[in-house]
Amino acid sequence: MEKYKFQAKSEEGLLDKALNELGLKEEDVITKSYEEKGGLFSGKKYTLEVIKISDVAEVGKEIIKELLSSLGINANIETKLRDGQIKYQLHSQNNSVLIGKNGHILDSIQTYVRQALLNTLDLYVNITIDVEGYKEKQNYFLEKKVKKIARDVTLSKVDVKLDPMNSYERKVVHSALQGFKYVKTESEGEEPNRCVVIKYIENKED
Repeated sequence: MEKYKFQAKSEEGLLDKALNELGLKEEDVITKSYEEKGGLFSGKKYTLEVIKISDVAEVGKEIIKELLSSLGINANIETKLRDGQIKYQLHSQNNSVLIGKNGHILDSIQTYVRQALLNTLDLYVNITIDVEGYKEKQNYFLEKKVKKIARDVTLSKVDVKLDPMNSYERKVVHSALQGFKYVKTESEGEEPNRCVVIKYIENKED
C-alpha cells in the first residue's frame, strides 16, 4: 500500500493539489496533515499524507481475516466504500458468536480493527463492521425508540436521560434527533456509564 506525501509552504490548496495529481476525489482518500519546522535558513513546511481509501479497505479486510482465523471462524467479508467510510459486512455460520450478547463482541471486533489500522497507518479510519445487517436493524429500532421519546419530551417539556450507551449508539441518537425542533441532545457522564440526555428547548422563532 502506497502512502503519498505532498509538501508546501502553505496548507491552503495543498489537498486540492494532491487530489489533482492523483486524479482522485476527496471521498476517495484518507489524509493526515502536519506542520514541520524549517531549518535556520528555511521556513516551516506543511506536509499532507494521502492514502487511497480503497487500499485502506483492503488492509482492513486482511486484519479482519486474520482475526477471524485466530478465532477459528470462517466468514465472507463484503466491503463497501461510501462517503469516505469503509463498511464491512460479515456473513458466517457463526453469526451469534460474532455478534455476542447485545452486540458486545461485534463492538470489540470493530474497536480492534480500528486500532490495528491506526497502529499500521498512523491514521484514524472511520470503519463500520456489521454481521448480516445486525447493526442496521438495531439502529432502526433505536432511532424509532428515541424519536418517540423526543416527541414525548416536546409535549411534556421534561428532559429524559437515556440508559448508558457506547459511543456508536450515542452518535446514532444525536443524528436521529437533529431535525427535531424543540429538543437537543447532550452526552453526559463518564465511560462506561456515559449516556444521552434529550432536553426540551424553547424555539426562539415561535
